Amino acid sequence: MHIGILTLALSLPGCGSLKEKRQRMGGLHERFGRNPAVAVCESADHDRLDASEWTFVVAAMSSQRVESLCSEIEDKLQRTVDGRVVGVAREFL
Repeated sequence: MHIGILTLALSLPGCGSLKEKRQRMGGLHERFGRNPAVAVCESADHDRLDASEWTFVVAAMSSQRVESLCSEIEDKLQRTVDGRVVGVAREFL
């Protein structure tokens, strides 16, 4: 079993309320949490309006599959979230 931890820091310029922040993040739990190989949570910046940090834990039988899933998550997040990715950290166990 191989495990990857992907952490993405996002900037949300112009975000004026926590409600708007939730709307802009657009249900990351529902989108990525459907995959049984992925666990997702907002890991920092809970009360900040202009920033958000999300961590994804990916488990698979091969390291290539873990890396592929991490890349898919990162690409999809950059395309669908109304904000800018300002930091990416990957750790493989």
